[in-house]
Amino acid sequence: MILPIVGYGDPVLRKVGTAVTPDYPNLKETIANMYETMYNALGVGLAAPQVGLPIRIFVIDTTPFSDDEDLPEDEQKDLEGFKKTFINAKIVKEEGEEWSFNEGCLSIPDVREDVYRKPTVTIEYCEEDFVMKTEVFDGLIARVIQHEYDHIEGILFTDKISSLKKRLIQKKLKNITEGKTFQEYRMKFAAAKKGR
Repeated sequence: MILPIVGYGDPVLRKVGTAVTPDYPNLKETIANMYETMYNALGVGLAAPQVGLPIRIFVIDTTPFSDDEDLPEDEQKDLEGFKKTFINAKIVKEEGEEWSFNEGCLSIPDVREDVYRKPTVTIEYCEEDFVMKTEVFDGLIARVIQHEYDHIEGILFTDKISSLKKRLIQKKLKNITEGKTFQEYRMKFAAAKKGR
């Protein structure tokens, strides 16, 4: 089922997600809905807070990035078919020299900014089997993981840009909060909740 994506300004996007237990109600269905919602919105990652759930789950499928001819062939291959569910994730290490990449977010439509992140992450997480594993990822996969991980920590990519750039996008952010934006995918806006 395709769920509405929560827009910038909704308090759920600022909550630190709570851990998920194996008996979480309808867990498999929730994850399946998140993937369906992400694909419908043409995203490469989606975190539970973006569908109104303040829990520590995010899903990723970097396949769309594998078509980018500007990337080295081996990185294109890594991105092709990289699909993974992260439950109760914790980034334990970020390493390397920060690099810039133009990021966007399904909860903040029509806003894209260059964000600096480290190229390599070590992350602990479970998949649906709830077996804890530790893995190292790098490149664009690491970046998508960091972006989605920020969501379960209540952080948005706009928090990582300069104050000047924040001022320049202030009007766009206000419009999103008020629901004055149009997307091809379903969204739920903070202002609508307040009955404006």
